[in-house]
Order: sequence, then C-alpha cells, then structure tokens
Amino acid sequence: MSDAALPASLAGAPSAPRRRLPLLIRFALLWLALMLGTALLADVIAPYAYTALDLRNRLSPPIGLGGSFLHALGTDELGRDVLSRLIYSIRMSLLIAFGATIIGAVLGTSLGFLAAHFRGLVEQVVLALVDFSASLPFLILALAVLAFFGNSLPLFVALLGLHAWERYARIARGLAISAGAQGYAAAVRQLGASPWRIYGRHVLPNIASTLIVSMTLAFPEIILLESGLSFLGLGVQPPETSLGSMVGYGREYLTRAPWILLSPAAVIVLTTFSVSALGDWLRDRLDPTLSR
Repeated sequence: MSDAALPASLAGAPSAPRRRLPLLIRFALLWLALMLGTALLADVIAPYAYTALDLRNRLSPPIGLGGSFLHALGTDELGRDVLSRLIYSIRMSLLIAFGATIIGAVLGTSLGFLAAHFRGLVEQVVLALVDFSASLPFLILALAVLAFFGNSLPLFVALLGLHAWERYARIARGLAISAGAQGYAAAVRQLGASPWRIYGRHVLPNIASTLIVSMTLAFPEIILLESGLSFLGLGVQPPETSLGSMVGYGREYLTRAPWILLSPAAVIVLTTFSVSALGDWLRDRLDPTLSR
C-alpha cells in the first residue's frame, strides 16, 4: 500500500504542535499550588506554633542576614517564628479570600437570575441595589460596619463577600437574558421545567466560564482588601494572624527588623499577581469574542 493511501497520521505527516502554557502562567500555577499546599498542610509543615515565644531569640535575623537555622525567616520582638506565622497567615488569608469570593459570586449570581427571570419591579430593585453598591466606597462601608458591630471572623468574611457582588449580578442578568433570547431556555421552559432546573441545569453551565473568570479577577482584590483592613487593625484580630496583620504589625519594626514585614508583603504581591495573570489568561482562552 502506498503512502498516498494511508491516513495522514500514518504517512508521516507532521501533527499539529501542542500548545504549551506560557512561562508566566506556569509560574502562576506553581505558586498558587504552593500556596494551597501550604494552607492545607500548615499544621504539619510549620516548625513552631504561631503563638510560641522564644524570648532568647528576639528580633533574630533570617539565615541570609546572619541568623540561625532555628528560625529560617527570623523572629519578631516577642521571639515568635516568622516562618511559622507566615504559614498560618497564608492559610487564614486564603480561607478569607475563598469564602468571601464564593459568597459574592453566589449572592450576585442569584440576584442576577432573579432580575432576569421576573423582570419588571424585581429587576428594577436589583439594578437599584447594584447601582447603590457600585457607588458606595466599600472601604468606608467596611470601616463603619466593623466599628459599629465589632469584629469577628464570620462577620469579616461576610462583609468582604459583599465586595463586587454587583459584578456577578450584572453578568448573570445579562447572560441569562441572552440565554432566553437564544431560545434554549424558552424551549426547556415550554417542556415544563421549573425555574430551578432552567437556571441551575441549563443557564448556569453555559455562563460558568465567564463567572469563573470574574471570580479569579475578584479574588486578588479581596486579598488586598483583607490586607488593608488588617493593616488598619480592623481585620483579623490577635491571637489569629493573617498576611495583612503581619504587614501591619511589622511596620513598627521596619528599620530594625524589616524581615517581619517583607516576607508577608512578598507573598501578598506574588499571590495577587499570580491570580490576576491566571484570570487574564482564562479570560483570553474562554471568551469566544476575543481573538486567539
């Protein structure tokens, strides 16, 4: 049998080259995997408890600056191990960011579906809430709520979950209305499907990629908000620790012990950068309106 009679793959024709991930995206995925692994295994990999004191090694520098291997990233003024506190801070900050992102996505998507389904007065009320939330400075709202109701971790996570919920509401409403115009949602409705089934089984899977991209873009914003509020003393309260509280705590020792501040600040920068880069890449890959 001649080569002409063989399929192209068997005749030695070159196959299409596999598209490799960009170097920046590979770095972002590796860094985020490292952060998730650190958060999940914090109790195992932390060399000390984050509240353990070692007064004999107060303000001990990290290894590269003459410190010992007992405290690889140095200690603070109470002798607490910076590496251990950093590990537990990563877990706390990621927990807050994940929880707040999910709350905002669920709240915004649900209200967007309500506006698209009922239209009329319900839609006007939802859009009014969206405009009000978008026009109100979130930092001022957070400061007022935390100052009036006091601070607790559930309240703090719920408050951060209100950040950018209007973004999901606009996206969900617009895409749900578009799904109805395309006909498949109306066809399922004529077959007798309930609204829960229409939006949960048919509309939501078709718009999930857009919502996921929006979540990856909102995630670093929430990390920065948590860091800013904790820096001001209104976020995570002692004895708990987070990346923002470590930065706020270390600012008083910036000239004497900069390692207290620099390590959590570097983690905040790299984590937000990695999530933002991954979100931009997912948007380019999943949005059919953008050129490849």
